[in-house]
Formats: sequence, C-alpha cells, structure tokens
Amino acid sequence: MRADDVPPAGATRAATTTAEPVAAPTAGGRTADAATVIARAGSAEAAASGLGAEMVRLMRLFAAWTQRAGFECGAADRVLLARLVTCGRRRATDLAADVFLDLSTVSRQVRSLVDRGLVERHPDPEDRRGSLLGATEAGRAAYRSAVRRREAELTRLLEPWPAEDRTLLTRLLKRLNDDLVDSTYTSLGTGQRPAGEARQGDPHA
Repeated sequence: MRADDVPPAGATRAATTTAEPVAAPTAGGRTADAATVIARAGSAEAAASGLGAEMVRLMRLFAAWTQRAGFECGAADRVLLARLVTCGRRRATDLAADVFLDLSTVSRQVRSLVDRGLVERHPDPEDRRGSLLGATEAGRAAYRSAVRRREAELTRLLEPWPAEDRTLLTRLLKRLNDDLVDSTYTSLGTGQRPAGEARQGDPHA
C-alpha cells in the first residue's frame, strides 16, 4: 500500500466508511476504480460516440470537397449512378432496394439524372408497362471522372501515412460498412443479405 493510501492519523471509522470506497490497487499501481474508468472509456458506447462525431465530420468535409471539385452529381445521385454503371440496367424498384431508399425518393433522383442525360430508360423485356434504367455514355464518363478525382485526392492525403495504417483504415472501414449493410437488412426484416449479392455501394459511389 502506498503512503497516500493510508488514512490520516486520528481519522474515525465513521469517516472512512462514509467516504467513497477506495478499491485495492491492481497490478501496475492502478486502482480498480481507475481500471473501470479506462474500461468505460474503451467501451462500445464511448467508441460509438467518438466514431459518430468523426463520421459526421467526414461526411461534411467530403461534401464540401465534392462541391469545390465541381462534381456534376450530388452524393445521392452518385450512389444511383454508380449502381447502374457497376451493376447494369435495373428496375427502379430494384435500384431503390439496392440503396435502401424508398421508391419515391429514387424516382425523383432518377428523373434528375435522366433530364441531365446521365441515365436513360429502356423497355423492360419482361414487363411491357415497365422500364429498365441504365447509365448513358455520359453517365459512365461522369462516374469514371468522379472516381478518378476522388482517388487522386485520397492518394494525396494518404501518401504520408505508413502503409500499415492505410491498410488498417481500409480494412476497418470495410468491416464497419459490411456490418451496417447486414444490420440494415436485419432491420428491414429480410435477414442477412442474399448469398452472392453485391453489398450496397460495393463498388461504392
């Protein structure tokens, strides 16, 4: 026991029992209370608070960067366009399910993409009343340009990082995204994503 753990001379038993209990020191000199504080600081709840704040910050900074870069598509448009470029023609209902958005929201965004010549409608061979959505050549070019510019910017930012840090960041972010996708399927009542199905945003917008 350290000297500062010994009660001062003349202290009454009542005084020592009514005070906050002091846990016995643990290995390394930390008290159990201090260890508890450290454990709480490393808890999932504390991590969620810090990660949530950083995610919001990242989205805000990325949105500002894409605006400065002059991308033709906004974030929501890029998600839909990326899906059509990487997965081919899709019905609007399937596209909405792919990106976890309601059909009315996707329909508005699709109209904007069609009006700008980035997406076009094709007859659905399985349903004469329906149509398939597909990226135009201009849409594919816009998508490729956005990916190149994003990767160039991220390359510049990550160049000073140690290789192991770059690898760890990518691995953990992919893990978080995969867990978010599976959690979303579960919350929608569909369970785990169907085997072999591409995850939402994979390849990402």
